[in-house]
Order: sequence, then C-alpha cells, then structure tokens
Amino acid sequence: MKKVVTTSLVSLGLLSSVSLDAAENLSTMFSEGKARGQIRMFAIDRDYVNKDLHRSGLSLGGHLKYETADYTGLSFGAAFYTVNRLDTWTDVAEPAIFGPNDGSYDLLGEAYLQYTRGNTTFKGGRQKLDTPLAGSDDARTLPNLFEAYIVTNTDIKDTTIVAGHITKFAQGTFGRVYDASADEANALLAVTAGYSAVDTRNQAGSFVNMGTYAIDEKTAGVTVAAAVYTGVENLKVQVWDYYAHDILNAIYADANYGVKLDGYSPYVAAQFIREDAIGDKLLGEVSSMYGAAKAGVKFGGFNVYAAYSQTTESNGNALLKSIITPWGGMPAYTQGMVTRHQFLAGTKATKVAGTYSFKDMGVNLSTTAYYASFDMDDNSGYGTARTATESGFDAIYYPEAVKNLQLRLRGNFPRDFIGTVGWNEYRFIVNYNF
Repeated sequence: MKKVVTTSLVSLGLLSSVSLDAAENLSTMFSEGKARGQIRMFAIDRDYVNKDLHRSGLSLGGHLKYETADYTGLSFGAAFYTVNRLDTWTDVAEPAIFGPNDGSYDLLGEAYLQYTRGNTTFKGGRQKLDTPLAGSDDARTLPNLFEAYIVTNTDIKDTTIVAGHITKFAQGTFGRVYDASADEANALLAVTAGYSAVDTRNQAGSFVNMGTYAIDEKTAGVTVAAAVYTGVENLKVQVWDYYAHDILNAIYADANYGVKLDGYSPYVAAQFIREDAIGDKLLGEVSSMYGAAKAGVKFGGFNVYAAYSQTTESNGNALLKSIITPWGGMPAYTQGMVTRHQFLAGTKATKVAGTYSFKDMGVNLSTTAYYASFDMDDNSGYGTARTATESGFDAIYYPEAVKNLQLRLRGNFPRDFIGTVGWNEYRFIVNYNF
C-alpha cells in the first residue's frame, strides 16, 4: 500500500507542475478515458486415476478496468479483480479456481501511472506483466499481477529495450493447484512450475514482497533488463536478465525464425535458461541450465510442431539443478496443460502438438491436440525415475451471434504424474470481453 500511495504522490506532483491550461484539461483527460473488462466463468472436474480423489468447482470472476486518455503523454489506469465461488459437485473443491480457503476474494489488481515521451514509456505501480520468467499465467479464474516500475524504449531501430524493477507479486488462482507446504517434493514441484516454494494456497490475492512470496525471506525484489531484436527478416531474438536479489540471477534467451513458402510456412525456435545463486544465496547454491528446440510448419488451416527440452542433471540436491521460476514465468516449449516437469533436474521432455483452424470454412473455431512426455531422472526430486506423460485437447469457439464471447472446452489426461497417479480433467470456460 505504501508503494501505491508513493506512486499517487508522484502523480500529483507531476500534475501540479504542468501549466494552468493543462489543469483546465484534466476533466477531458478523464471524460475521454475508456472502461473495459472481462467476465469469466470457469467449470472444472478432475477425477484421479490410482488415487481415491475427485475434485470439482465452478467460479465466476473477471475484472473491470478504467484507463484515462493521455494528456501530454501522461495517463493513469486501475483495474478491480474478483473471483467468486459458485459451486462444487464433489466432496473436494478444485483449489485452482478459488481464493484462499477455497473461497472468494476481491483485489485492486492494477493501479498505475504511465508516461510516454518520444520512444520511451514508463509504467509504474500495480500492473499485469507477461515476460518469460515473470508473467500473468492466466490459466484459471484470475491471473498473477505485479507491483513493478518498467521503462521501455525503441530508439534503436528494430530493437526494444526493457529495464525495470519488480517489488511485489500477487498470485492468481492457478498457483493454488500446488501445495508447496505439504512436503519437500511438492515445494520443489511448485517452485519449478511458476509458484512459491513455501505457500501456494494462502497467498493468492495479496501483493507480497517478491522474496517473501517465493521463499519466505524478504528481499529487495527483482531487477529486470531485456533486449528484443527484429532487424533480420523473419527472425526475432530476445534476451532477458532477472536479478532476483540475494536469491539467483536468471538469463533467458530465445530465437524464432520462420519463412513463408508456396502453400506452407516452416518455422524453428530455440530457447535457453541459465540460473546461478547470487548475494546471500537464500535458496542455496543454485546452478542450473535448460535448453529446448522446436520445429513446426503451418499449412492450410493446420499448425503442427514438435519440441524437445533438457534440464541439468543432479547428483545431490535436486533443487539446485532445477529451473527455479516462482513468479508465474512459464515459457517452456514442452510444458503440458498441467504437467510442468520439464524444469525438474535431469528431465528430458518432448512434445508434439497440432492445431486446426476452421475459419476458412466460415466457423471461428480452432482445435488443438497434443502429447507430452517427461523422462524423469531418479534424482529429479519428484518421485522415482519414470516417464510421465500428458495428452490433451483444447477447443476455442467464438459464436458469430454474440460479439466478444469466447467458449472454450479443454481436457488433459496425465499419467504417472507422481508415482502411478494421474487424472482425467475437463474444463469449460466462458469469457466475455467488453
């Protein structure tokens, strides 16, 4: 709250420094602002295999956002988020679509100042971020949100430079699917899948210090720098550095190249992550690497690809050789809809997927099917050596009769997720944007 107040005081200072003529136009700045938002209904049913457990839930949530018009480059924005528990049809609720205690919550999730001058934009305050290793991970009812201060510049031709600092993290509902406090194995699974190593069930819906959220140790936050280059035709390269004070430094890089040929468009991509402990090394002597490659082709209404990844092997403490990503970052080519074992130490993962769009037939429908396989090392820290698998599908439909309405049906069917346990999960999601 102190940071939000500070941002507000800075904003008032900027406004008081402009001319009298500018002050007379403040009403226009607000009257020409725009409101928008989303309503989301989420139904989920997960029936376990080789385990006596069946979870379900129905939630209603979304957000309402208001952004002022910009005046001489200055604008403001705020968004209110809500998740409401409606029902369950089994004895156990599905935690990933609800808030703490499987209940409802409300949150002022965005409250920011934005200022643009030339090719430089500053955005400070509560906001939504989508970067490789710090992101919204909007996979259930509500996304992750951040308190951050970010500068973006495009002065260099074909290059975007990003620099900033992230101070707080507000976990969305999805992170509650993990139970980091249950035991060491579940803590490892959570912190390599995008969430806290200490508490994933009770921190949703609150802005928490980055270190406190991740490992229950208050830190100075995460300093971020990045460069994105598109100066070569059909090629995009980006490099990101995340300096998580007194925890670790993470470098993420990827390159994507694709061409359009007669009737089809092949593409290839590669990504790399390197993590090393820094400062007080509050998580220990982390030293890990992950690499992946992907190749695919688009033709007609199809898009098919295959991907492979590998993470550093461990001879002792699996955590130190795993890819740690506690703030919603999940860029891996080989992740499943649910299974994210590819960042565990020693894991070799593959994924094949295909999407077909029916737009050429006059129907705004796309369908995806995939299969992912995770060759788990005996020293992964999450179960014994085995091959965990996940197959699934995703169908997205936009009815012509109702503008801005999206209907989505998804299913995932992991096997040997942990030991011999798996499940059959179905989701039905309704999104209405306004």
